[in-house]
Amino acid sequence: MFRAVIFDFDGVIADSEPLHFEAFRLVLADRGVEIPKARYYADYLGYSDVDCIKEMNRDFDLSLDRSGCDELLRQKGVVFDKLAAKSNIIIDGAAEFIDMLGANGIVIAVCSGSLYDEIMLALKSSGFADAFETIIAADDVSAGKPDPEGYLLALKRLNGSGEQNIAADDCVVIEDSHWGLESARGAGMHTIAITNTYSESELADYAEITVAKLCDISIDNLKKLCD
Repeated sequence: MFRAVIFDFDGVIADSEPLHFEAFRLVLADRGVEIPKARYYADYLGYSDVDCIKEMNRDFDLSLDRSGCDELLRQKGVVFDKLAAKSNIIIDGAAEFIDMLGANGIVIAVCSGSLYDEIMLALKSSGFADAFETIIAADDVSAGKPDPEGYLLALKRLNGSGEQNIAADDCVVIEDSHWGLESARGAGMHTIAITNTYSESELADYAEITVAKLCDISIDNLKKLCD
């Protein structure tokens, strides 16, 4: 039975992927590394910020120890916050879709590879800070997407009060990358791909439904996935 929607954040609710790329580009440039946009989208976009830095540290021979990676993560966050503060990054139609779910009594959550403070910055500026039952961020997990840990933790928190008994197959996940879709499938949840970041041909094999916009998804679509 359809009970909950769990959203990825970047590329689903917020058009923040370009800002993440620019923040990474700037902090890497300070270390003499130029990262092409195409490579970032192909190789790194689906990772959490923590895992992304680990991969970049290895791929670009940055030779950073644990504290160095933490410092790079901090610097990236500072740059991202400055960029986000100047932008209205909530995707058109997200507010209406969230309102529709609320009007139908559907529980909603976020499971993102971004840091919690980055997510809250965008949500507070858009008025959505209190809309979600729980928010799982990179800070909350030891393994980022495509590992299912984040989605399993989201489900655990949704059921944490003991007032709800939501099963994994009662949940629909909306994602914009194959990493996220693999994570949701690994958690036993239903999947919808949205083509804000990658094309339908790149995502269709990983999702039960592929859409161009959130407004293309109806309550009936969601219920049918969970029947």
